[in-house]
Amino acid sequence: MKLFDAHNHLQERGFSEHLDTVLAEVRQEGVVRMVVNGSSEEDWAEVLKLARDFPEVVPSFGYHPWYVKQRSTSWQSELVRMLDTVASGVGEIGLDRWIRDYDFEQQLEVFTWQLRLAAERNLPVSIHCLQAWGKMLDVLKKEPLPRCGFVLHSYGGPAEMIDSLAELGAYFSLPGYFAGERKTRQRDVFKRVPHERLLIETDAPDQLLPNERVIYPMCNDDGKPVNHPGNLRAVCEFAAELLGESVETVAKQVEANFTRLFGGVL
Repeated sequence: MKLFDAHNHLQERGFSEHLDTVLAEVRQEGVVRMVVNGSSEEDWAEVLKLARDFPEVVPSFGYHPWYVKQRSTSWQSELVRMLDTVASGVGEIGLDRWIRDYDFEQQLEVFTWQLRLAAERNLPVSIHCLQAWGKMLDVLKKEPLPRCGFVLHSYGGPAEMIDSLAELGAYFSLPGYFAGERKTRQRDVFKRVPHERLLIETDAPDQLLPNERVIYPMCNDDGKPVNHPGNLRAVCEFAAELLGESVETVAKQVEANFTRLFGGVL
């Protein structure tokens, strides 16, 4: 069984000292590809190095909405340079009204520019959205989009938007975090996602699964639990339970969907 992680952050500091062990465990679980998303100029070089060192890594470079205030005057040329260096996607990009002291106009400006760049190059996009789904849909309807499509990472929007987003080219990525007891609404939403648009993700080191589902317990230097990318098998098992399908059936469907979206950069 082959597994494909649509979204993680393997470049985060907590993994760097244990990369050989982590990658060995990931391979043991059958994870053959993982999209590693950069969040700003600060970590793009680390994502690039991971892509050069490990064949499982599908790099993606973008400015996350949390960090747009920190961007340099040369961020656009640096992003283009990264995309020219290695086959890659664009992301993690998006809109977020959940964080404190956000500047939504800056977020919109940076998100739209990156979306247009992805459309121009027909590159898959990894999109983050929190508390901004109406505006997100407006932008996606108005702007050019990559023909290959885009992934809505940890989709938390309303079920009523699924059809409209899918028509625009959206894929919907399910995190293991939604297996948590309080995530009933999100689980109900994902039951309505078309199977040919479903992806799964760890979002490692974030979005931990419930303790009883964790395959690889891991902590950072401060002793705080973090999500190991090898837990992707548990996410696939959760998806199978949610959809009433076998794990093998879900894994094959996700493989087909992942390859359709990211095939141009594999």
